[in-house]
Amino acid sequence: MDKIKKYQKAILKVLNDYSKIKYANIEGENQLIADTKNHRYQIITIGWEGNTFIHDCPMHFDIINDKIWIQQNMTEWDVGKMFEEMGVPKSDIVLGFLKPSTRAFTEYAVA
Repeated sequence: MDKIKKYQKAILKVLNDYSKIKYANIEGENQLIADTKNHRYQIITIGWEGNTFIHDCPMHFDIINDKIWIQQNMTEWDVGKMFEEMGVPKSDIVLGFLKPSTRAFTEYAVA
């Protein structure tokens, strides 16, 4: 399996697992959005909390330059560690939500 396919499979595993979460306080769902051609992957939470419409993106990943970019992770899940456990080296994981100067102080890739 080539690297991109392996990383796509890892991302989709995380997002599929997260999409199954059911909320007690929201009448709605998690929707998995996957653009496999351009390597963009998200979960969208959509529904109602009382009279308030909810449209949120708790997770967003991209594959850029053969690396997994964690663009958004508003969950309690340590997705970097999850990717590592699926065989993705730290050098191929980028915390895109951090400034490049801050990324240098993490265990993961800068870009």
